[in-house]
Amino acid sequence: MLSLKNSLLQLTISPIGAELQKISAVQNSLEFMWDGNPEIWASHAPNLFPIVGALKDNTYIYKTQYYTLPKHGFVRHNPDFEVAHQSEQKLSLKLIASEASLKNYPFKFEYGVSYELVDNTIKITYTVKNTDDKTMYFSVGGHPAFKCPLYPDEAYNDYRLDFDQAENSATHLINMDNGLLNLETEPAFNTPHSIQLHEHIFDKDALVFKDLKSDNISLTSKTHGKILTVHFPDFPFLGIWAKPKANYVCIEPWQGVADSENSNQLLTEKEGIVALANHKTYSASYTIEIHKAHLV
Repeated sequence: MLSLKNSLLQLTISPIGAELQKISAVQNSLEFMWDGNPEIWASHAPNLFPIVGALKDNTYIYKTQYYTLPKHGFVRHNPDFEVAHQSEQKLSLKLIASEASLKNYPFKFEYGVSYELVDNTIKITYTVKNTDDKTMYFSVGGHPAFKCPLYPDEAYNDYRLDFDQAENSATHLINMDNGLLNLETEPAFNTPHSIQLHEHIFDKDALVFKDLKSDNISLTSKTHGKILTVHFPDFPFLGIWAKPKANYVCIEPWQGVADSENSNQLLTEKEGIVALANHKTYSASYTIEIHKAHLV
């Protein structure tokens, strides 16, 4: 395991998948991340690349060739990350295209994930360098799972998600048999600025938003106030998810979404796909701000 630490926070990061696994308060030892209970969901904060969500038939088409990728791509659980840089408060890991990756994703690349501690904030940056001689197509995303409820005197329905802008966005529904967007939507907001959490909120899988006005969301306790805020201005899509009745919530900044049921499966036309010219570099960041009232 790898770690970063300042006077307020300590992070634990696994080199497998470059996955953030713990956010701990230095002074009071509060843990803000889901513990990864394998009986419920064994992950903590997977990184998503080169796709977000599921592909139709787990397959995409590029230049008439058919390729397969699992849901969310091949980064999570990947053991081939290397440490590119480490200091006390910043860590960068990278994954380089290999013969194995080229079989299912025909592009040469360097994919990087960096974590930086700045006061009470964690900055997560994805960097993709196209080392190929052709345009590459990809999506990136985060999938951090936060402990909810945080304190022992609370229940799940004591929490809500607060959005910084008034919203009228609807969630795009998922076919739970195949993980694809089914073209239907339904309301998700309880007030223009908030979504109330409750034990049945994820019975139909994730909430998927494509047109939010907000670029930050706070996990808020009715008793203890704002716990943390995720800032995601670089990401046009957002997922919110947990296993039904589990004691966490994922706030997921996405560049890209799952295929729709009527997808033509062409990678170059996939919704949210990034087209990166040869030998160019792309980056996108989001931050997790832990509110200081919970760090003392």
